Amino acid sequence: MSQATLDDDDLFDEAAAEMREDVEASLAAANAALPAPDDVWDADADNTLGVLNGLKGALGVGDAEEHLRDAKKWFAIGRKADAFEDADDLETEIGELETTLSQIAEAREQVGELTATIPELRGALEDAESGEGEGNEE
Repeated sequence: MSQATLDDDDLFDEAAAEMREDVEASLAAANAALPAPDDVWDADADNTLGVLNGLKGALGVGDAEEHLRDAKKWFAIGRKADAFEDADDLETEIGELETTLSQIAEAREQVGELTATIPELRGALEDAESGEGEGNEE
């Protein structure tokens, strides 16, 4: 029987390749979990509140944050071990994904604030229209 032996360099190269594949797979999964552009852009509702609620729901990121965390974890280990020959592309993709997730989170927060404000505004406008709140005395 013959036994193939691998030296440390071969094992390290193999592990580095697998680590890069893990980072790339996690980044792909994170991108796949992002909302579809049409889901954020298109609206199907009868009123403003319905549009806002639909938009807020469309701005969910699913498991994207967890996949990004995995990518960053494996990237950090690989970078620290100097396992990647060229890691600039991975670092750029991680940064772009972080920016996108931050934009989505900010937009979702703004939509949430509007969703809470619009019914109050409608009520105030209805009161103003009907003359309530003007201190009308008969």
